[in-house]
Amino acid sequence: MTQAVIKNEQREFSFSEDEFRFLAKLVGELTGIVLAEHKTDMVYSRLARRLRTLNLSSFAEYCDLLQTEEGQEEIPQLVNAITTNLTSFFREAHHFEHLRDTVLRPLAASPPSPKRLRLWSAGCSAGMEPYSIAMTLKSAIPNLDAWDARILATDIDTNMLRTGVCGEYPLSEFDHIPPSLRGDVQRSKERIRMSESLQKRITFNELNLLESWPIKTQFDAIFCRNVVIYFDKPTQQTLFSRLADHLKPGGWLYIGHSENLHNVCDRFELVGRTIYRRIR
Repeated sequence: MTQAVIKNEQREFSFSEDEFRFLAKLVGELTGIVLAEHKTDMVYSRLARRLRTLNLSSFAEYCDLLQTEEGQEEIPQLVNAITTNLTSFFREAHHFEHLRDTVLRPLAASPPSPKRLRLWSAGCSAGMEPYSIAMTLKSAIPNLDAWDARILATDIDTNMLRTGVCGEYPLSEFDHIPPSLRGDVQRSKERIRMSESLQKRITFNELNLLESWPIKTQFDAIFCRNVVIYFDKPTQQTLFSRLADHLKPGGWLYIGHSENLHNVCDRFELVGRTIYRRIR
């Protein structure tokens, strides 16, 4: 690798342009995330922690490690470090209002036979999204115990999934939960914990959206929010078509506030702000 260095005067580790390009290419192959050059500082700050943990003295050593057999154990840590996990309970609240009023309450009023419901949080991060879905589900369907209702929560970041399984979050997150839905949230001086009744509705699994999906279910609704903004257009086209395949006809898709399906996938119709319905 060449030693064209990127603003290293005040950095702990040297970081060359070639090293950035190598890491960006590897991350793209592993996750589909596109790391443009303006992400250099972000990549440095997130991976510098890994260098310290591994007692490495440069990014050149880190890149070399990733190309060895032993370095394959580092790949999940690389992915975890790069993946963005900005999340909170009931983020983009209009999605949960739509889920409650347009999707769930009509089902509760005229339930299908059998009473089966499947929801998917794709890119669930630390689990706040699927728990928000679970709280919404419980509030919208009074006799929920009579239903076979499950939420699949998937993410590529194994650290975030462990947090979701644990179901514990900083006390500061309590204020993001509507007061009417706090009955399933146990509160202490420093933490909040999701109730067992919420946890039992959710299955957390590791899943790379670019790879094969061991999922045979068709879902009533899918949340895939703030995920595809890191993907190029062809990858987005492929992903949304695959999501359509896993939605029931007329099923609902919720995407991020800066995302849209215009010229990306024609299998959905826009029915609300970042809310789509499968039409074919």
